[in-house]
Amino acid sequence: MSLTDLGWDERFAADFASLAAAPDVEPGRVAIEFNYLYRVYVTSGEIEAVLAGRVRHHASSRGDLPAVGDWVGVRRRDDPRGAIVFVLPRRTRFSRRMAGNTTDEQVVAANIDVVFITMALDADFSVRRLERYLLMARESGAEPVVVLTKPDLADDLAARLTEVVTVAADAAVHVVSPRTGEGLEPIRARLAPGATGALLGSSGVGKTTIINQLAGGAPRATREVRASDSKGRHTTTHRELIRMPGGGLVIDTPGMRELQLWDAPEGVRQTFDDIETLAPGCHFGNCRHRDEPKCAVKQAVAEGTLDAARLESYVKLQDELSFLAQQQDQRAQIEERRRAKVATKALNAHLKTKR
Repeated sequence: MSLTDLGWDERFAADFASLAAAPDVEPGRVAIEFNYLYRVYVTSGEIEAVLAGRVRHHASSRGDLPAVGDWVGVRRRDDPRGAIVFVLPRRTRFSRRMAGNTTDEQVVAANIDVVFITMALDADFSVRRLERYLLMARESGAEPVVVLTKPDLADDLAARLTEVVTVAADAAVHVVSPRTGEGLEPIRARLAPGATGALLGSSGVGKTTIINQLAGGAPRATREVRASDSKGRHTTTHRELIRMPGGGLVIDTPGMRELQLWDAPEGVRQTFDDIETLAPGCHFGNCRHRDEPKCAVKQAVAEGTLDAARLESYVKLQDELSFLAQQQDQRAQIEERRRAKVATKALNAHLKTKR
């Protein structure tokens, strides 16, 4: 394979040249990451790699470590297993807060051109969840595209489409049938040679089935959803960068049970542009659209031109971002104290050797 087939270009080449200080370091792209063990595409094929100590040491958070889709520098030497010695700057990144109570970033996919937000039109359909995916996709820097699956299970397909198109705004919306492949041509057309897409969504929406259709090769494992509530069961257990026959690349991801925000103020503004457009008409410049008088946004709800549930979702997301910012600030302070402690310890050790 060539680096160009993997999405390599002159900008990545320039970044690599500025970081590669040794001739035995070659560029590669992370295909799989599993507990700090990596599979990396290089020009000679696919190799296994681990993190060099300095990469882990200099990482201030989990988000600084290699993720699927990242371009990295790999040193091979005489060991068939390579060592990742640096990560190239990312063009785009779809990130979320790590599941659980940890305040840290999880990079789901890096250096992607398009995010395919995949949602089934069955009983698990949720406009509020779609809003969350849209704002995080826009924050990633990649193009968001909404892919609606299982149209045969929609109670009212036309009504659902109207609802989705309204929320999606300028993002393209496509209806596909993963099992038959019907409607997949617009998806395939966006995966030109060297382009990278990521399929994101809940379990059971048909992401892996779509990839099977696009790849046209050996099928990847899939499972049925529960008939009682349309909830999916995980089949994909790790993120993986997959090469497509047409030259594009797709990142397959496990279904997400949680989609907590990570630093997405611009995504909120783009996804809720209807509310952001109304906000300048509020009497108070710092109006939060809650209990303040003369609020243009609440007036729109009262007049029926803005959905009350949409405003409620907007306010909830703003609260979540505010709380996250506080936690990130606390984490930054803790990290700064840790670095100062390490620096002081190193200085004292240096002074001790001078005596």
